[in-house]
Amino acid sequence: MSGSATFKAELAEQIAALRRYAFVLAGDRADAEDLVQECLTRAIAAADSWPGGPNLRQWLFRILHNLHVSDIRRRRVRAEHDGATILDSARPPEQPLKLEAKAVLEALARLPEAQRQALTLVAIDGMRYDEAAAILGIPQGTLMSRLARGREALRRAVLDDGSRQESPVLRLVKGRP
Repeated sequence: MSGSATFKAELAEQIAALRRYAFVLAGDRADAEDLVQECLTRAIAAADSWPGGPNLRQWLFRILHNLHVSDIRRRRVRAEHDGATILDSARPPEQPLKLEAKAVLEALARLPEAQRQALTLVAIDGMRYDEAAAILGIPQGTLMSRLARGREALRRAVLDDGSRQESPVLRLVKGRP
């Protein structure tokens, strides 16, 4: 397999993880797909400069992270210029499990960006601390601090949220003889 084919094969293995991270960053499936597409486009364009090695995942996540930061800046400038606001048009889920998942995602979305990114890389994508810290461009101790604060804030938001109703208790009803 040629170097280009190897690069593309390794790149393809990372797409699912990139999509998960992009969804958490963007909060919207369409925006997440756009982020992943742009990330892959940039990675393929820079394939000739890729030296190889085990850090492809870290390199891709760094590209995705930087694209997201640039997108936030671009939206902020546009919103200030146009006076526009970004509205969430998601409809509420119908099933209790979806409600619970939505509550967790909403709590995750309310976390500060730095904590949300750290949680996503480590807890969802299973990265090691040193990999996640390198992607975010921060010291490992800072990452660990963000993780601890993010986990605690998420735990409090999900468990103590007064607006969230507990799942109904189901019980078996026996038929009449």
